[in-house]
Amino acid sequence: MADEADLEDKTEDPSQKRLDDAFEKGNVVKSQEVNTWFIIAGATLVLMTFSGNMVQGLTTMMRGLIANAAIISMDGPALPRLFGKIGGELLAVLAIPFLVLMLAALAGNIVQHRFVWSTESLTPKFSKISPLAGMKRLFSKQSLANFLKGLIKIVILGAVMVALLWPDRDRMEGLVTMDPAALLPFTSAISLKIMGAVVALLAVVAAADYLFQYRSWYGKLKMSLQELKDEYKQTQGDPFIKGKLKQIRQMRSKQRMSTAVPKASVIITNPTHYAVALQYERGMEAPLCVAKGVDAMALQIRKIATEHNVPIVENVPLARALHATVEVDQAIPPEHYKAVAEVIGYVMKLRRAIRS
Repeated sequence: MADEADLEDKTEDPSQKRLDDAFEKGNVVKSQEVNTWFIIAGATLVLMTFSGNMVQGLTTMMRGLIANAAIISMDGPALPRLFGKIGGELLAVLAIPFLVLMLAALAGNIVQHRFVWSTESLTPKFSKISPLAGMKRLFSKQSLANFLKGLIKIVILGAVMVALLWPDRDRMEGLVTMDPAALLPFTSAISLKIMGAVVALLAVVAAADYLFQYRSWYGKLKMSLQELKDEYKQTQGDPFIKGKLKQIRQMRSKQRMSTAVPKASVIITNPTHYAVALQYERGMEAPLCVAKGVDAMALQIRKIATEHNVPIVENVPLARALHATVEVDQAIPPEHYKAVAEVIGYVMKLRRAIRS
């Protein structure tokens, strides 16, 4: 009951961090029905493509063994050599079919999730050996779904096989008396017919089971509002502390600006949204940005500049360009030398005119 209550509280979609953590632990969507479908489909492909070669190769090997049974030596080291030869011939005949089946089994996992390597599932857990936990798993929704799924598969596949084999029931009764040369094509045709029907039906079962497994997996990863808040605090920091740090940074920025702007040679504005304070003295290679800001910060820069009689020059494109390209305590870029030199030259002329 407590677990169900917890699940009811988990109403929010899982965050990307929760999904990533689950993947790193090996907790991914996996439907065994999808793996089964790929293996059976691979077996059907092998039967359709390689059955003739496999039968021919195995027949040739067995004929050779039977025909030469009287002269085959099995004494001493001859027996291991015989087994080695038979194993080599079997490997040559069955290597490609086995490779196809291995690739099919691998593809059954790849199509469900990307490659994951985790030892989390190997870690010993008490819940795996706990009788109480075992009883809960035995009577869980997942177990009920697996039971119903298996029962439905048995019924449907049994009905389909009966429907496919029923028209040939008379011929099947005579298989024991059928000539071996005619037996193989008949059994091969019947097998392919059955395998094709099984592959088609299991495709529907696999798709439905994957959707069920995905919904179940996604539901278990859902989060409560409190879990979302806790995760946000862990990844982004406590909002209260972040707010305090922001206030401290703004206060320090204002204190620094109040001491840097009075030393500026000129304030370039646009005129209301941007303000860039530049300082230039003889011997400097280029003017230095001592303060900059937008909106409220720009208004504060202009206010301090007015209080300390720092010239304010309106130049919309230059103010925007400097604000975008230069940082505080950095020299202006070379592409703005000419424009800034004209502004500073204009300010110096004004100062000389006032003094004279």
